[in-house]
Amino acid sequence: MSHSWRMFLTLLFIFPLSPAQETHSHPVPEKLGKVSFPISCTPAVQEQFNRGMALLHSFAYRAAENAFQGVAEQDPRCAMASWGIAMSYFRQLWDPPLVPETISIAQKEVQRAQQIGVGTERERQYINALALIFQDAATVPYRSRATNYERAMGDLAAKNREDVEAQVLYALALLANASPSDKTHAKQKQAADLLEPLDRLFPQHPGIPHYLIHAYDNAELAQRGLPAARAYSQVAPAAPHALHMPSHIFTRLGMWDDSVRANLAAKEAAHQQGDTGEELHAMDYLVYAYLQMGRDKDAAQVIQQLKSMQVLNAADFKIAYASTAMPVRYAVERRQWDDAAAIVPQAGAPPHVVAIAIWARGLGLVRNGRAAEVRKELAQLQQIAGQLRAAGNDYWATQTDILLREIMAWSAQAEHRSEEAVTVMRQAADHEDAIEKLPVTPGPIIPAREQLGDLLLECNHPDLALKEFEGALANAPGRRGALQGSAHAAELSSRK
Repeated sequence: MSHSWRMFLTLLFIFPLSPAQETHSHPVPEKLGKVSFPISCTPAVQEQFNRGMALLHSFAYRAAENAFQGVAEQDPRCAMASWGIAMSYFRQLWDPPLVPETISIAQKEVQRAQQIGVGTERERQYINALALIFQDAATVPYRSRATNYERAMGDLAAKNREDVEAQVLYALALLANASPSDKTHAKQKQAADLLEPLDRLFPQHPGIPHYLIHAYDNAELAQRGLPAARAYSQVAPAAPHALHMPSHIFTRLGMWDDSVRANLAAKEAAHQQGDTGEELHAMDYLVYAYLQMGRDKDAAQVIQQLKSMQVLNAADFKIAYASTAMPVRYAVERRQWDDAAAIVPQAGAPPHVVAIAIWARGLGLVRNGRAAEVRKELAQLQQIAGQLRAAGNDYWATQTDILLREIMAWSAQAEHRSEEAVTVMRQAADHEDAIEKLPVTPGPIIPAREQLGDLLLECNHPDLALKEFEGALANAPGRRGALQGSAHAAELSSRK
């Protein structure tokens, strides 16, 4: 080897190709956990198919698609390869679960799988179940198709009790269809009941701890999720999402040091693999944790890194949400109302992301003594809520309505209508408590019940404020604002 080539390789090792140069051809490290999903294709593709499933279970969708494409190239008559490719476009716990531009691609893969034919009835059930998600996508609501898919997977799991993948994928379908308004968490508990026994039998399966974390990602069950949170990053450390997911449980329990460690690792791994969405998702959780710890400078450094990133795809909800939420969190959590009032929505962002930026601007104005200037923000939030509801997106319509009520409450308080302010803010808090957050966020920027505590303090009702802060901390342990508010309310109450 010539001296120039040795020098090139040395430099390449020190300064690896940027994600833009790599595109999506980078190899994924192989510690992804262990999956065994027997298929009737040529034996030579079995290992690659298992690898694709391991990637799929850690939501490494593009890498999973590439793996299944590799299976199809090696065995063009492998119907399950086409099933795997189509599955990589079905992102069940993401928002949205189906990207409109990719539906036709997935439909063609499902049709190809059905045309090729399969060697077993079990494989036919997998393919036919997935077909329910994509067929009639233009005319049948997604929720109806997802319910049909869940039923089909339940039937498959019941008929194939020894098929681990059937049980795991059925559990995922249950989680994907769990209603955010069901505070009994019935489907989460049903999924956990399927997964917990499998976890003991197959401790290296990546999907099992992953989906257990999602099942337990709520205030009621979070403590039960700690073993899965501790395990998942060890099972599949090559997957950035596996490094990040434990922080869902850590955040629920106020374990900020653990959350920071998890998201620093996830951020670095995602950056190395060119996964911008996952990198930003980890960064958002990182900013959230730093702010709860009072590490404002560290949070500011993450936001500075955000500003230095190349042009982001604001149309991608995962990217738009995280990149919008981070600077909003930093301004609002620190009560920097001038900075909050200067927040500008990203062009091309989904309406429910735009709503967060408008809320921040409105909150900044009203908390900075400029309540008369928030009519525009109130009208915009009302318009977005109506737009979302008309589109059938009731979850985000409700979330936007909560943001609207918060601004209305603070506006009423600024205009010395304290009784009305408390009533409206309590409505916002009750509505927010009645629905679960989605996995895309560690939680509301400032929980409405925590804001209710702040409002009651301003109204000179420290005893009532203390009760609300305690309620806020029960839902979100360790939040700095609620802890400080609770201490202040307790001190004022003791003086009365």
